[in-house]
Amino acid sequence: MLVALCASAARANIIADADSAYMADDFLTAASLYDAAIDSLGPSADRYYNLGNAYYRAGLPGMAIVSYERALRLDPTNADIKDNLEFVNSKTIDRIEPTSGLISGATDSLASKTHPDVWAAIGLGAFVLALGGVCIYFFCSGVTLRKVGFFGAGALLIVCVLADVLAVRAARAASASDSAIVISPSVILSTTPRTPKDRTEEALLLHEGAKVMLLDSIAGPDKTWYDVRVDNEHRAWIPADAIEII
Repeated sequence: MLVALCASAARANIIADADSAYMADDFLTAASLYDAAIDSLGPSADRYYNLGNAYYRAGLPGMAIVSYERALRLDPTNADIKDNLEFVNSKTIDRIEPTSGLISGATDSLASKTHPDVWAAIGLGAFVLALGGVCIYFFCSGVTLRKVGFFGAGALLIVCVLADVLAVRAARAASASDSAIVISPSVILSTTPRTPKDRTEEALLLHEGAKVMLLDSIAGPDKTWYDVRVDNEHRAWIPADAIEII
């Protein structure tokens, strides 16, 4: 019991030490301690948010974006996290258009508005109410009430299906490991999974903070390379040490 209490106190002290380092403008130490707190206490939106703030103040916007993205996966409704992520993204050099289609992008955007459990609860609630509408339709004698029950149940079933789809999309996005952020100040992507030998093998230049979608990976003789989609027009290979997977 005493050992457990001591361990709990030690873990709590990590956050206090991280906060103290941050207030003392020792942002790299603060980031290291917040990261240690996540390892020992587990991930949370607040811890990733604080880690992102420390990374940004330490001059590491790429890692700050990674931290804010991870925080948003845990708390997609947090306005402070969204504002900070939008602010840091506005400071990046590359302006990359989303790779998803119009309908898919709109669906993912709507799904990200709240937690998957909330969408699931909305779907369940709509289904229960739809059952009530069905009961009204079958067991009420009034024509008006039967119409309300019939059309209401139909509308609620549509809401149920939509909410369930959004819950699945939100849950998939929250656990996905198919996107990454460039953390190197700049990196030249290659047309082949190796360091470009000449200009003909250079695909494009990306800077810190750019977001890429991971498609495939291959282990080279000296490092791992990822096949990534940058936007709807560009696909190339990037070294693993230049990115951090969200």
